[in-house]
Amino acid sequence: MGRRSNHLVIMAGGVGSRFWPMSTAERPKQFIDVLGTGKSLLQLTVERFGKLIDPSKVWVVTNRAYFDIVHEQLPDMPIGNILCEPCRRNTAPCIAYVSWRIKAQDPKANIVVTPSDHVVMNEQMFQRVIADALDFTADSDAIVTLGMKPTRPETGYGYIQADLSVSSLRNKNIYRVDSFREKPDLQTAQQYIKKNYYFWNAGIFVWNVNTIVNAFRIYQPKMSKIFESMLPVYGTPQEREAIDEKFPLCENISVDYAIMEKAEEIFVYPADFGWSDLGTWGSLQTHVHRDLYGNACIGENISLFESHDCIIHTTQERKVVVQGLDGYIVAENDNTLLICKLSEEQRIKQFQE
Repeated sequence: MGRRSNHLVIMAGGVGSRFWPMSTAERPKQFIDVLGTGKSLLQLTVERFGKLIDPSKVWVVTNRAYFDIVHEQLPDMPIGNILCEPCRRNTAPCIAYVSWRIKAQDPKANIVVTPSDHVVMNEQMFQRVIADALDFTADSDAIVTLGMKPTRPETGYGYIQADLSVSSLRNKNIYRVDSFREKPDLQTAQQYIKKNYYFWNAGIFVWNVNTIVNAFRIYQPKMSKIFESMLPVYGTPQEREAIDEKFPLCENISVDYAIMEKAEEIFVYPADFGWSDLGTWGSLQTHVHRDLYGNACIGENISLFESHDCIIHTTQERKVVVQGLDGYIVAENDNTLLICKLSEEQRIKQFQE
């Protein structure tokens, strides 16, 4: 199946304000320049798939409040490919909606689904993995999820237990999934990383459109009937009204619970291409250049003295001088300046109130 049948679905509806004060509920992290590249995480996500997916086959599912931001940041994307959820219902309804919408237009579509706010350091390797997975799912009923090789006992990620005893006959890099594991406590995570068959669940899925639609019909029949009933209006002016009426009827459930933990033909592609979901300031610090003292600076005019293991994110062109800090976040946006211990960043939410 050629490139013309490959579609990219980007889930960009998150409303969290991680990386405050840069990110806010009005402009969450997927729409901001977290890495100091001049591009938002959403824009970097689209670029990452540029060699694999035709621009006309890129879809973004987002909160209605973010429609204008998506259109502003992706002006070359067909405006009809920006799908708006009228309310939050987790990833299963999001994926069901876009899957039926794509199927109405391209019944032979092959799809990769990805979050909008992750970072990949080795894009060439990433593209090879995605291309392999798309070939694997194109003419089969397989679902492939990407499993990241864990580098630490992370308690913030779900895990995939793979059966590494034998690889798939069609691709030696792809294995069957034994089970999905919830976010573990520290002791369990430490046990996982001692074994070579546990991987972080990156939340990146590959399947063909008939496979995922049939999975919803089998495992989520009520939800599938909702989106099946709208087949006559997809791609018409009546679509938004129908979605506004029926989308809120969907159960609030993740695709992991709704489909992945139930389906039989589930495979994992273990990979290691420098992936992170950038969930914290600490995770950002590990994915950008650091000086000899462990400091990560994002901004043009930053001077550090006698400081260690800090992350400084100041991109608004004012001169910033930091002296004598160890293990701190310094971040500014508009009229807000944050100075906080990295070890205490879980408390940042209360500072916003």
